[in-house]
Amino acid sequence: MITNPIYLDHQATTPLDERVLEAMLPYLTSQYGNPSSSHAYGRVAARAVRTARRHIADLVGAKNELEIVFTSGATEANHLAIVGAALAARPYGGHIITTAIEHKAVLAACRRLVEHHGYTLTCVGVDRHGRVHPADIAAALAPSTVLVSVMHANNEIGTLQRLAAIAEITAPRGILLHTDAAQSAGYGLLDVAGLGVDLASLSAHKLHGPKGIGALYLRGSIGITAQQTGGGQERGLRAGTPNVPAIVGFGAAARLITSDAVPPPRRLRFLRDRLQDGLLAAIPGASVNGHPHRRLPGNLSLTLPGVEAADLLDRVPDIAASTGSACNTGSGEPSHVLTAIGLTRAQARATLRLSIGRTTTDNDIDQTIGLVTRAAHPDIHCSSPAGPPGPQDRLRGNPIAR
Repeated sequence: MITNPIYLDHQATTPLDERVLEAMLPYLTSQYGNPSSSHAYGRVAARAVRTARRHIADLVGAKNELEIVFTSGATEANHLAIVGAALAARPYGGHIITTAIEHKAVLAACRRLVEHHGYTLTCVGVDRHGRVHPADIAAALAPSTVLVSVMHANNEIGTLQRLAAIAEITAPRGILLHTDAAQSAGYGLLDVAGLGVDLASLSAHKLHGPKGIGALYLRGSIGITAQQTGGGQERGLRAGTPNVPAIVGFGAAARLITSDAVPPPRRLRFLRDRLQDGLLAAIPGASVNGHPHRRLPGNLSLTLPGVEAADLLDRVPDIAASTGSACNTGSGEPSHVLTAIGLTRAQARATLRLSIGRTTTDNDIDQTIGLVTRAAHPDIHCSSPAGPPGPQDRLRGNPIAR
């Protein structure tokens, strides 16, 4: 029985930071008030929610905490943003635009508008690095376009999109720009003002906070149609008693990032590059997916020719990783993200996603290089990790690096 496998699946979820748990505990025990109540217990809870809202606003660069609406996670935030914004804008048109590599929650929200509300949808393709070209967004616009949704960082290949350039196209036309930023916010990469987005979806469990809590950044006075009605909480946009312990945890996790109380992204990038270089040097024909430079610092999507990635992971229980998005697990179908960037079905099935996070150590990287190499090619003997590969080794193993 493997008790502590090396955890390299931080893009699926991150371990709860102990400092976040400590912040949450009082609201799971003694401070159990409903923040809508007017008595002392309620006021304590309400203050805690306001503080958390402010910390999250600071994390994403919002003007103030009133631009943050709490949800159950990024999936709900995506639906509230896309369906809510499109329905509110229906008098002005019925056309929406997204990309071929969006998270399934975004694609499902778009399909809901098409199938149940009569909207038309344009799905823009990406290049081999997974980047959508702003010119392609511009070409897809129609007089009836009311919303464009482009994720900030892809959840499988880590590629970062040029949102600011897209905003320069949408903003002058009065078209709302939404981004699924669940993957990027934890690295301190999301600046909603600098990127020019109108709506952004967030998730606490992607940044060492608790599961079951997320948020939607909603710029200024933009009006959207509520998808969950009832008691009028969250400015009337998301009814239901607030999950105070989870909200407090979300705020604490955000505060750790803005206060520099966690390792900077360059540490993750160093470890990722070390893992990438080691595997490319050791496994002939291996190649990296995603943009060579503009991708999440902890992301490594690696295609290993002639290997079934799912079988490889079964043979290496000492590593906890994935073959792509956790949402695709068990589907039997190749990743829509990998096929969108031009991989064949066989190549998609031969792809691992190794995602590094705050808890990853140098020793984890060394062990992973050996374990994955032996599982991919049992004939290759790796007694111990070699030194860093030279430039020629990297070029032989990674055509994208050219």
